[in-house]
Amino acid sequence: MNYKLLVLDVDGTLLNEAKKITPRTKTALLKIQHLGIRIVLASGRPMYGLRALAKELAMDKNGGFILSCNGGQILQLPDNQWLFDKRIDPEMLPYLERKAQKKGFPIFTYHRDTILTTHPENGRIRREAELNGMRVKGVPCFAEAIDFAPCKCMLVSEDEAALTLLEAHWKRQLAGSLDVFRSESYFLEIVPQYIDKANTLSWLMEKLSIDAKDVIAIGDGVCDVTMIQLAGLGVAMGNAQVSVQACADYVTESNEADGVATVVEKHILSAIHPSAVPLEQLNVQGRHALMGNLGIQYTYASENRVEATMPVDHRTRQPFGILHGGATLALAETVAGLGSFILCTPDEMMAGMQISGNHLSSAHEGDTVRAVATIIHKGRSSHLWNVDVYTSTDKLISSVRVLNSIMKKWQLPSSNA
Repeated sequence: MNYKLLVLDVDGTLLNEAKKITPRTKTALLKIQHLGIRIVLASGRPMYGLRALAKELAMDKNGGFILSCNGGQILQLPDNQWLFDKRIDPEMLPYLERKAQKKGFPIFTYHRDTILTTHPENGRIRREAELNGMRVKGVPCFAEAIDFAPCKCMLVSEDEAALTLLEAHWKRQLAGSLDVFRSESYFLEIVPQYIDKANTLSWLMEKLSIDAKDVIAIGDGVCDVTMIQLAGLGVAMGNAQVSVQACADYVTESNEADGVATVVEKHILSAIHPSAVPLEQLNVQGRHALMGNLGIQYTYASENRVEATMPVDHRTRQPFGILHGGATLALAETVAGLGSFILCTPDEMMAGMQISGNHLSSAHEGDTVRAVATIIHKGRSSHLWNVDVYTSTDKLISSVRVLNSIMKKWQLPSSNA
């Protein structure tokens, strides 16, 4: 299937337990964006807490979307255009605060890079700020301090039974104006009516003219169930609750075992990988060749695209500790050479003909650079490849053109000649 949109929950899905994107997952997500598939980060986090993750995934370079506050907002990248922004009527805040005070529950909301709360020392609130890279500001009167319409408000308590009772009460009391739900056992969220990930995702899909069958959605929590059911391929993480897994079309590995990468590789990348190139075998075979001596490792190959990595170390650096331009050209020739080898028919052979490189920036010792070769001309007698070389932070350092000559293999004389 030709998927166009990949929708990812963040905590428990995209991120592992250390709150990091693993290299395998990051590589897979960078690849599909180069193929034109757009990524949506769909999270309960505020917008401020998602921007850094979007940048890490190069979504700002590939036209991604951030769906924050469980669907309250949609930001389009890279132009930072607000496509959707629904908020709570500020007139509701005094009522919410009074109820929180009566129950003894801390209340908080987000504003830009700050969490505003009546209980700035609460451990759950401070952890929420830490996760999102935000600061905490205490306010004596919540309703008076909030001089804007918030995307959502949250109550905190370790008393799960008390939160459950308040949730049930508010579902009846606030019906028609606000929605409430438990995002964690200790969090009760209040959002504008009809706001959830699926409703807002459906709005985005309609705006982009994308059918559900062209969407993959991956999540692990109860808040992800509706978007999992909406997508053409709804995926639950291996670490999701059994009730969430029961709603999915497919259950992948856990967030500790690169569950997102597994889905991308199985359901997207495999479909555009027509040549079964034995990369591991090629890497082993190249150990004693130039690529092995430079530490080059193939990481991806298809008919029109080849990728490889190379460390910046004592083998590839200049005396001053930066990547040697000659090593960069060798890396470019390596990936373009494999690319032409894949394209050659059984009776053809390839030979390098010309290489021209532009070194735009530098990579320093200790880094690992990544080469991405894409075919820009596939003729009968030649292949022209563009090879871009990036640092581990996706900074472009070199752009190289490699021209390979394609020839028919020499015919060996027959034994009867």
